Amino acid sequence: MSTQHPDREQRLAAEHWFLCRGLPAVLRPGRLVRRVFARSAPALAAFAVMMAFSIVVVTVTGKHTIDIDGTPTRTEWFVLAIVVLVLPLASVIGWLVSRTTNLRLRELVAAGSLAVAALATVFGGPSPLVVVDVVVEGVVIAVILLCTATGVGSVLGWAARMTLANLASVGSLLLRALPVMLLTVLVFFNGPVWTMASTVSRGRLWLALLFMLGIAAVFLVSSTLGLVRPILAPEAKRPEHAQMLVGTPFESMPDRPRRVPLSRPERANVIGVLALSQITQVMTVAVVTGLLFGVFGLILISPELLAALTRGGSGDGQFLGMTLPIPQALIQITMFLTALTFMYLAARAVTDKEYRAQFVDPSIEDLLLTLVARDRYRTATAAT
Repeated sequence: MSTQHPDREQRLAAEHWFLCRGLPAVLRPGRLVRRVFARSAPALAAFAVMMAFSIVVVTVTGKHTIDIDGTPTRTEWFVLAIVVLVLPLASVIGWLVSRTTNLRLRELVAAGSLAVAALATVFGGPSPLVVVDVVVEGVVIAVILLCTATGVGSVLGWAARMTLANLASVGSLLLRALPVMLLTVLVFFNGPVWTMASTVSRGRLWLALLFMLGIAAVFLVSSTLGLVRPILAPEAKRPEHAQMLVGTPFESMPDRPRRVPLSRPERANVIGVLALSQITQVMTVAVVTGLLFGVFGLILISPELLAALTRGGSGDGQFLGMTLPIPQALIQITMFLTALTFMYLAARAVTDKEYRAQFVDPSIEDLLLTLVARDRYRTATAAT
């Protein structure tokens, strides 16, 4: 057994490896608070993109809120295009920044992002009052830095990367969702459901959706617990698992024959990440399915049909504080169908053997790799 201590670069690479996998609890105390500004660069860059779009909107419209009633003008169509593009572009920019390991470059990106946010307090922002914008943006920046320092940011960043990765497999998952899509077509054309969607308040709808999503999430988490308990046991470690570390920063680190039991934060982190991987996979497909129904409704629902289905419901809707030329009932029924699809796919994920072989088993294999790497990291850092 080797007793050579890993050098600083190897240790930093190992810690970066764990953070990229959403496992901050594995790191030794004090590691998370180091280089917080540079590690926050991806989130700060994504926030800067949204602030830059805010500046554009205020410059074009002269208003700090998006309020589009009736048929959009050419300027309002431009604003709608910005609304559609801002989140995908912010995600891509954040992902590109996260891929660089150059700390100096990350610090420059973070500083530039703060400069854009400062400009937004004068030329953009959610309020015409500069003081309000300063407070709001200051709170957001403080939350980003706090999440980075506590490790929450690494879990959220990993979840965002998982969501982007799941888009590549969304086709096969949509095929599994086809039965519920055929069923929800009947719900989509159900008059009482449209009446409900046009009359229920957004607060009550969110409570109902959280209730549905919570039940489905419990199914996924309970299934995940049953799968990982045998892997987390100290006696589950095998000598052949060392082959999994070839090509990783842990390949040359010292090892121990028996796994030290995981602490409560480590256990919660490992189980949470695995459960979150299942939830993000299912949620990605559910959101895509909901968006398909939303586009289908925009194509099909005419003002006359909307009036017949909703008994004179509004042709404009509210979403994230914005008034958009999309019927309120269509927005709410799309949200309801998204939650319904999520429930169906969650139940299917627990019982479908093909789904487990294609998506769950690779996650279990990745968890096993993480545990083997954790053993070597703990051994090496304990020695130093």
